[in-house]
Formats: sequence, structure tokens, C-alpha cells
Amino acid sequence: MRSSYGIAIVGRPNVGKSRLFNRLARERISVVHDAPGVTRDVIAHEIGENIILMDTGGIGLSGANSIGEIAAAVEEQVALAIGAADLIFFVVDATEGIVPMDYTIADTLRKNASNVVVIANKIDSSKKYYLADAFAEFGFGLPLASSAEHGIGEAEIRELIAEKTADFRKKSEEQEKEEERSPIKLALIGRPNVGKSSIANALFGERRVIVSDIPGTTRESVRVKLPNDSIAALRHAFELFDTAGLHPQNRISTPLDYFSSLRTRESILDCHVVFLVIDALGGITKLDKKIADNIIAAGKGVIVVVNKWDIAQKSHADGLLENFETVGDFRESFAGSVREELRAFPGVDVVFIAAKTGYGTKRLLPLAEKLYGRMNAKIGTGELNRVLQSAMEKHPPSTASGRSFKVYYAVQTGNMPFVFKFFCNRIALLIENYKKYLLNVLRSNFDLAGCAINLEFSEKDRRFSADKK
Repeated sequence: MRSSYGIAIVGRPNVGKSRLFNRLARERISVVHDAPGVTRDVIAHEIGENIILMDTGGIGLSGANSIGEIAAAVEEQVALAIGAADLIFFVVDATEGIVPMDYTIADTLRKNASNVVVIANKIDSSKKYYLADAFAEFGFGLPLASSAEHGIGEAEIRELIAEKTADFRKKSEEQEKEEERSPIKLALIGRPNVGKSSIANALFGERRVIVSDIPGTTRESVRVKLPNDSIAALRHAFELFDTAGLHPQNRISTPLDYFSSLRTRESILDCHVVFLVIDALGGITKLDKKIADNIIAAGKGVIVVVNKWDIAQKSHADGLLENFETVGDFRESFAGSVREELRAFPGVDVVFIAAKTGYGTKRLLPLAEKLYGRMNAKIGTGELNRVLQSAMEKHPPSTASGRSFKVYYAVQTGNMPFVFKFFCNRIALLIENYKKYLLNVLRSNFDLAGCAINLEFSEKDRRFSADKK
């Protein structure tokens, strides 16, 4: 389900799109001027909880002088609106009647959009309501008569918005209630013999899982609910998956090893939050990185758990960690190394524990609940676009052949993993380093450390390429 509901205002230049936007937003946000093409970028404003209104008027009209240039620019904005919006307000000038460009826009919307409402603007008197009837021939239902400048028809438009978004709001409420009721599913994932089963027992407060120093003792993934008394201070219930250790592919020597690894990977897919368990003395290995890649691919949240910290402390006392003056120095170095090696999860929580003694284990469930909350965050579209615009102004993308990558508008379309959809000019102009920059901007500004994030990019005119051939 989409995390926001988009309403886009489209139409040819100078029909009153920005005035309608400002009227519905109850703020003077879009610049209003009689010159065609004053609005050159998408402007978004939240008019209800997760209900986003977009003024797309005039995108690409900068420098457009000929009829052909203006028509091409209008097609751009219509393409963008169709890709970004759930509901489209097609604004026309009722005083001028239907003009050729209105037909062009209507044809495009008819082919590619299913939820379109015609708003016949500039009707400043009830005696002129009949002017709206002519636009019924577009086939989008009965047009609404409006004067964005004087507020005529505003109540009817707001009523329509409430009706169109009712199902979305109901599903959002149901989803939030379901998220509150549902247990957080946790998986203990890691190499053999890093102490996953000991951690499971520490969380239960009793010996529920067989623990042995022999690698591979746990062959099956174990799924159990944590007792209520262990989570009394937390909002959610928890289900825990204790899994078999993952072996390198070239070390899977028996069918039992194969199926154990398969079930472990299934546990990753089934859970919300993964505790990636690492041995304090072994450090990050190639297999740990491979496991992290699996977690990333599955779109799960991750917390790194460094187990056997009691052994590390003893090793330092015995002089075996001679490169570090204190255990604290070793801890800091270890955490930094983890974050450096797991670059796809910058800022990830790194927790140091000793499962057999219980040291640090009480931090795990609160951290998992906190991460789960971040993973379910709904980021306001207006705030999202303000942050991205500011970041791109401070650090603009590089220019190639006089052109640079440009984002017109972005919206969050999913959680777990986070999915952000960017409507842009040309995907080919986006270099990998700049994509990483955008990811880091999102993580740092919206507290998404430990969360999987996917970026989707949509070119504004790609969906029309088939029609143009």
C-alpha cells in the first residue's frame, strides 16, 4: 500500500492551476501570474494526513516560446502527474471553451490515467455554471464548476477529495492498527558458533534452545514467542527465529547443511528485524558481509550484535589485545570497523553483549522496537522534497554535455523496505556516487539508520515512448 495519496493539478498554461492549488492548500505557496509558465517545478503541500496536493503547472516551460515547445512542456507535466498521482484534477478555462491543447491533454489522460476529474475554472457566477457542461465530452464524468480566485466550487472540490481518499484513509488506519497488534518478528542470523542460541536463551530467560560449542548444533530454524513478562516495558510482542549458522557455499557438504541454510534464508525473508551476530574476536568476515548482502536484498532492518564481549575483555586483561590501550578503545575500533565494512547500513546500531552472562542482552529488544518504529515511519512528502531540494542545491549533480540530473518530485511509496520514487529528467545522468549521496541524505535527515532503502527513478516522458513511435 502507498504511504501517501497524491493529487496532481494539470492543464494548459494560464487556466488557474496555481490559484486552485493555493486555494486548496489554504496558503499562498505557488506563484500566481498571468504569464504562461510561471510555475516551473512541482510544488507539493500536505492538505491532510498523507494527502499530498501537487501543482505541476508549467514544468519545462522555461524558455518555451513556440506553440510546439509549450505543447511539449505540457505533455511533460501530464506525464509526471500520471506517474506521481492517484487523482488528477484536469483544469480548463471555462470562459475560453475547449481549445486544441485541451483535447491533447484529455487524449493523453484517457490513455494513461484512470482517476481524472475535470475542473472548469474561471466561472465567477452561478449563472455561468452551464459553461462547464461543454467539457463533459472528454468522458471524465460531470465537470465541476469553479472559480479558484473567488472560492466558488471550493466546498464541492473538498468534498470530492474526502470521498476519493476515504478508502485510502481507511486502509491506512487499518494498517496502523494491524502494525500495533502484530508482533515484531526477529531473526538471529550469523556464522556457526557465534552464540545465536545463547542469545535466544538470554532473551527467554531460560534454556529453550540447545547450546553447544560444536559448530552447527542448531540445524533447524526455531520460531518461538517471547514470554510477556520479558517485554512488559515494551509496546509490541515479539517472535524470535533462532537459525542455523550460514556456511559459505563451498562449505555446504551435506543435504542437511543445504536445507539448514535454505531455512535460515527463509527466516530472513519472514522477519522484520535481523540481529546479525558477530564474534567479538573474529571480527567481520567475508561470510558476514555476504550475510549482510542477503539482509539488504531482503529489505530488512538490521542490528549488529557483537557477542562474546566477556572473552574480549579477558583477552585484553591477559594482554592479547596489545594494539589497544583499553577495552573501550577496542570497542570503538570494532564498531567503526563494522560500520565501515557494512556500508549499505551506515550508522547501524552495534551492540556489545555476552550472551552467557546476560551482559548487554536487555538492550536488544528495546533497540529492535525502536528500529521497527523507524522502519514504519511515514515521511511527509512536502518535507521530503524540501530536504532533497536543499541537499541538491548544496551539492548539485555533475554536468555532462551541458545537462545534469534533475529531480522534479519525490514521494515515499513503501515501507520495509523504504521505497522512495523520484520523478526526474534523465536516469542516465544519475551517477552511482550521487545516488549514494541521496541515500545518505535520506538516512541522516530522517533517522533511517539500520533501515533498508530502495530508490526508484521514473523519467517524466518514458511512459509515452510507445505512443510516439
